[in-house]
Amino acid sequence: MENTAAASELKVIVFQLMEKEYAIPVSQVRSIEKVEYITRVPKAAPYVKGVINLRGVVTPVIDLRSRFSLPKEEHTEDTRIIIAGINDMEVGLVVDAANDVLDIHSDGIESQPEVVGSVEAGYISGVAKIEKRLLVLLNLEEVLN
Repeated sequence: MENTAAASELKVIVFQLMEKEYAIPVSQVRSIEKVEYITRVPKAAPYVKGVINLRGVVTPVIDLRSRFSLPKEEHTEDTRIIIAGINDMEVGLVVDAANDVLDIHSDGIESQPEVVGSVEAGYISGVAKIEKRLLVLLNLEEVLN
């Protein structure tokens, strides 16, 4: 007898960078915020935009476009900071837009393709096909390393 309920679905937050859709598990997302003032931090890695004061908690902010070596773009009305947590660490991820919350069936998730022509290959935990959409599932631990 298989335990299909536990492994059958993964609930994810879908967000955009350029024209691609990415996803991270809802269990790793604390909140989604509009972009606010980000205080720069001297000598931080280029993809670290700085820190924000989020309800009294100082939270580092990473620009995922910069982290993935994508072209810079000005923030728009749709730009969001996804507050994600992993291993007692919270971080804000700047994304172009946060679109949906979706349930992905585990049998619809494939491991990353052997040939990925982009820098973010190491940050990918899999690819999910939902109807005509292709979602890139991020491995947050690798992104934050």
